[in-house]
Amino acid sequence: MAYDYTPFPYVSAPGLTAPEPRHRVAIVGAGPIGLAMAIDLAQRGVPSVVLDDNNVVSVGSRAICWAKRTLEIFDRLGVGERMLAKGVTWKVGRQFHGANEVYSFDLLPEEGHKYPAFINLQQYYAEEYLVDRARAFPDLIDLRFKNKVTGHEDRGDHVVLTVETPEGEYTLETDYLLACDGAGSATRERMGLDFTGQTFQEQFLIADIEMADSPFPQGTPERWFWFDPPFHDGKSALLHQQPDNIYRIDLQLDVDADGKAEAAPEKVIPRIKAIVGDKPFRLDWVSVYKFRCIKLDRFVHNRVIFVGDSAHVVSPFGARGGNGGIQDVDNLGWKLAAVLAGEAPEALLDSYHDERSHGSAENILNSSRATNFMTPKTPVEALFRAEALRLAHDQPFARRLLNSGRLSVPCSLEGFPLQTPGDLSGRAVLDAPLQGPEGDAWLIEQVQGRFTLVGFGEIDLPEIDGIARIGISQTGKDYPCFSDPTGLALQRYGAGRACLFRPDGHVCASFERPDAASISQARNRALGLAP
Repeated sequence: MAYDYTPFPYVSAPGLTAPEPRHRVAIVGAGPIGLAMAIDLAQRGVPSVVLDDNNVVSVGSRAICWAKRTLEIFDRLGVGERMLAKGVTWKVGRQFHGANEVYSFDLLPEEGHKYPAFINLQQYYAEEYLVDRARAFPDLIDLRFKNKVTGHEDRGDHVVLTVETPEGEYTLETDYLLACDGAGSATRERMGLDFTGQTFQEQFLIADIEMADSPFPQGTPERWFWFDPPFHDGKSALLHQQPDNIYRIDLQLDVDADGKAEAAPEKVIPRIKAIVGDKPFRLDWVSVYKFRCIKLDRFVHNRVIFVGDSAHVVSPFGARGGNGGIQDVDNLGWKLAAVLAGEAPEALLDSYHDERSHGSAENILNSSRATNFMTPKTPVEALFRAEALRLAHDQPFARRLLNSGRLSVPCSLEGFPLQTPGDLSGRAVLDAPLQGPEGDAWLIEQVQGRFTLVGFGEIDLPEIDGIARIGISQTGKDYPCFSDPTGLALQRYGAGRACLFRPDGHVCASFERPDAASISQARNRALGLAP
């Protein structure tokens, strides 16, 4: 059944009749990134106004692959479990050369994580759940649909926006403007900021089809990628399953193909039949796209901050776009809240650029490599691909050379200034099952959203204002303690040490003999405060 694109209600803005008080934060764009940003700030007590020129969720599946780390962030934002319940969980991927399978992989072979390696869930569901969650903060999140930002002016200590509505135009002031308005960001265009990177000429057709009969063995969802498939000679193809019996198919097109003509049903349907055979299906959504692997040189421009696709764009192979954007939110939210509360200097926001520009560069590198393998640009690249595919049929070492998109994983922040040097510093939280006074629990539930000091094994944790404490495999403490029923927590972090987690779940320091002075110094360093 096709998704019901019910419009969100338009409400007259106060600014149409009288000047509005200055907002702390204005967010342009009510896609997954803008909505997640508003919820993140609301959970920290920071109010925001969200402005979007549309009044429905995204049409078509668009971003569909949500990685484990992203789901953990969504868990903190209050929508992770709902997404998991609706989404299609998969972890096995298969790669084919021609009609033959040459490689398969298991994304999460180990146990002991609340969330799977990936789920598939259409972007419109993610947006719907985020809107529902945002409405749980009526005093902190002001959602304004059909409010199009047509201009802005950075005046040094605040930004003035011009907003167009069905009833006319108004202005509002904000301390910070967060541009979450996507790859075609009007905010970026107004500022004359250019992306740097690579634009690929190759085109791909996306088709969402509704099909009751699964093509996968035993109906278990998997990711299938073909190099030179028999049904699409000389090109590549990708097949994914989504909820509601919707399947996503990506088909490589000729570089000079007419995208509009290729998206016509009379061209698409025969191609789909060549893949699925006699299984009946219904065409749900079609689009044609080109790759770009590009980013801004700077994400922070005084009071204007770019988040998600407005700051960086990658090809869809590897699921790094939406996942990277949500990790932007995770990195920026606690820092902006600390700055607005006067707990950190404004310069802390520059670390958002440093850390997330690093993350997007890593995503772009992996995405570009995948794209160049799938569509070689030079004779040397073409020869490498041809030999890797030939050898992969019977040589195990060659199978790992096949690159249909290295799937999204969180980047390490090791070596960046906010982290105190150590063997775990910069690493994103690695989950583990726990047992507490109230029953089953997970490590990610305990360490996200605030500075948290975790003691692994029998080690004393000093009390420090503003830092939460929990113990794992400890007894007789005056702070919450959890057992480690599987032993995975101590195995993954080591016994007899303490880790200080940042609010975004990255380890910013570890200690074998934690003392109040060292921990406070590490926390202050993570806030960009002078020691």
